[in-house]
Amino acid sequence: MQRVKRSSVTIDNQVHGKIGQGFMLLVGVEDSDGPEEIKYLVHKISKLRVFEDENDKLNLDLATVGGEILSISQFTLYADTKKGNRPSFINAGKPDHAKKIYQQFNDSLRNEGIKVETGIFGADMAVELINDGPVTIIFDTDNR
Repeated sequence: MQRVKRSSVTIDNQVHGKIGQGFMLLVGVEDSDGPEEIKYLVHKISKLRVFEDENDKLNLDLATVGGEILSISQFTLYADTKKGNRPSFINAGKPDHAKKIYQQFNDSLRNEGIKVETGIFGADMAVELINDGPVTIIFDTDNR
């Protein structure tokens, strides 16, 4: 997750998703991910207090600042680079499962009242962002 001033995703020279202030998420899915992982992530991300208050303290959440989310699927987060120079992606979720979990995750964020824009699962995407801070946080459901 990166806190952004703005972010967009372009596919085939067309802007597909665009947000103002908020979070740009790079989302990777494993085959073992399911409803519990979605619930955990949605709670953590929607309640995360990483926006400045009037005292310049990271104390405000996404809803308080009227923030939005750009969610991008990215299986390469599971790259294994231990052997050789060509990464292995064997740990990434199988496409059918990963796409289902990714869509459920985004729908769950929307159910929290958050505006969520997305790329297209499996597409070649150009992602632009203006990182704010920078503030970048890794959420790993295996390390809750």
